[in-house]
Amino acid sequence: MNAPDRYERFVVPEGTKKVSYERDTKIINAASFTIEREDHTVGNIVRMQLHRDGNVLFAGYKLPHPLQYKIIVRVHTTSQSSPMQAYNLAINDLDKELDHLKSVFEAEVAKVSGEY
Repeated sequence: MNAPDRYERFVVPEGTKKVSYERDTKIINAASFTIEREDHTVGNIVRMQLHRDGNVLFAGYKLPHPLQYKIIVRVHTTSQSSPMQAYNLAINDLDKELDHLKSVFEAEVAKVSGEY
């Protein structure tokens, strides 16, 4: 077949960074983050979390091509913050949210399992 191997969608090749950062040379406080081996799921979650930050003026993502397994997240912030700070804050907040979701889910599973 002409299709790429399935594992290529998920496994980051050796020597490739999971996330790379590139400052925008034309706009102050703007940058692009390229996240390897991710798709719309992660892109939309990160974008929405960035929008919750009051210092973020613009946050968006794109999938360059359906056969390229990466997303590019663009962030433009106010002068009170940098794109790197906003991105790191968004990722840390998402990590906390997902940990909370996991603990609530596990507690409910334990409660339901105890009833049977």
